[in-house]
Amino acid sequence: MGWPYKKLVRPLLFTQDAERTHDFTLKILARASRGKYSCDTIGIFFSAPELPVELFGLKFPNPIGLAAGMDKFAAAVPIWEKLGFGFCELGGVTWHAQPGNPQPRMFRAAADEVIVNRMGFNNSGAEALAEKLADWRKFGLWPNHPVGINLGKSKTTPLEKAAEDYANSFCVLRALADFFVVNVSSPNTPNLRQLQDKTALDEILAAIQEQNKIQKPILVKVAPDLSFEALDEILGLVSSRRIAGIVATNTTIERPQTNNSMLQKIYSETGGLSGKPLRARSTEIIRHIYRQTKGKLPIIGVGGIFNTDDAWEKITAGASLVQIYTGLVFEGPGITKEIVAGLIQRLEMAGMKNLQQAVGLSLQN
Repeated sequence: MGWPYKKLVRPLLFTQDAERTHDFTLKILARASRGKYSCDTIGIFFSAPELPVELFGLKFPNPIGLAAGMDKFAAAVPIWEKLGFGFCELGGVTWHAQPGNPQPRMFRAAADEVIVNRMGFNNSGAEALAEKLADWRKFGLWPNHPVGINLGKSKTTPLEKAAEDYANSFCVLRALADFFVVNVSSPNTPNLRQLQDKTALDEILAAIQEQNKIQKPILVKVAPDLSFEALDEILGLVSSRRIAGIVATNTTIERPQTNNSMLQKIYSETGGLSGKPLRARSTEIIRHIYRQTKGKLPIIGVGGIFNTDDAWEKITAGASLVQIYTGLVFEGPGITKEIVAGLIQRLEMAGMKNLQQAVGLSLQN
């Protein structure tokens, strides 16, 4: 599917505004999700081979996950498994429904394989998401892989009440997903990144864990723009607030250098950048976290993953799982199957029996 997608499908999709293309694609996938026959047919072409990983007490069929932001409304929950994903992360979702930032708010820099967005947590609210998830379960269409939910802060909620806002969302969703990611690192909600401060984050995690009677894994998603010192402060909360893992990283506010006027126009837009230029920095963050925690804190690596080499780089730097978003947009629906097959081949060549043996490998030499 790689060549036909890149030469035939992608050029057609890219004639449209980036957000319009996203919504159109998700609408098609949502429709396919509602039918067992259509789901199974998609699975025949795109299901990935088994490469099991056990983490957080959960069983992942393979280590490649769908990153948050692709399916904010849980519109196509059953389809991600059929497209080969070993898990999916839905959202971001906030306690209050909100429209997000004014359009246009998503931009492609196709030559650099980049997306810049300032969506601003557009979503229908935690209670509406809970209803949607309950419907997928009721109709017997729940996937066989772990499902996570990305929790954000409502724009109208002041920072001093952020802990309550996150906890409210968690309370209505806690029974409906397998793990949760506290997102305090999106650059598209005013002042949200201030919640990465140790004291503020501690309050949020304390409020969530107080409601976490069934012990769902709680992860924290960090920004690639944090200093190592700031990262270390967050890591200081791992034990006291029972952080199950770190998602590294969110989008970046940094921009690559370019003399191309078309790219400069895209890069001048406010928002978070995802795609190939983020790869090296996100890997650097993963490597630092792995070193600082001596490999004892699970990491989900995300940022600039387009192929097996990129995924392998993240895993050998310390990530136990990885996620893709922009890679899916540019490489197409066959990306997960190709990456998993490539990882299996890498493990066989190295004489390794499972993926865990490769985690952090580049730091052990």
